[in-house]
Amino acid sequence: MKIYSFEPIINKDCRILILGSMPGAMSLKKQEYYGHPQNKFWDVIYGIFNEIPDSDYERKKQFLLNHGIALWDVIEACDRRGSADSAIKNIRLNDFNSLFIEYPGIICIFLNGRKAENLFNKNFSFPGIKTIYLGSTSPAHAVPMKERIRDWSAILSNCPVDNMTS
Repeated sequence: MKIYSFEPIINKDCRILILGSMPGAMSLKKQEYYGHPQNKFWDVIYGIFNEIPDSDYERKKQFLLNHGIALWDVIEACDRRGSADSAIKNIRLNDFNSLFIEYPGIICIFLNGRKAENLFNKNFSFPGIKTIYLGSTSPAHAVPMKERIRDWSAILSNCPVDNMTS
């Protein structure tokens, strides 16, 4: 079954880009990045800023932008049944060349999970943009929240966003 990713959450102030592989079935149904209630993405993002996650999707998106963080996926379209990255076939990648021309302020890319990391690193290279792997926030990867937040704090230590407001 052919599925399509979402448009990026981004603005001209973003310095950080977080990339997943492709939204899961629940996210596609809700039309929200990381829409599955057991995915820990939003808990982790708010956690690295010592904030309590908001339940409203529009406010979640604004939270990212307020901190200079953009969100997108490596894959634009693919065939997949269910939500497993291992079931992804017939991949069409997003156009990162155009994205970085339009948003030249991106200085760091963080890859949410191995599928995103493998696809991005195999197909793209952008000198001058730091690329860092982060463990997946998917419910398929059981990692204690404290450990996830510690690992994802690499966002702050590698690409400070202290000039942004919450």
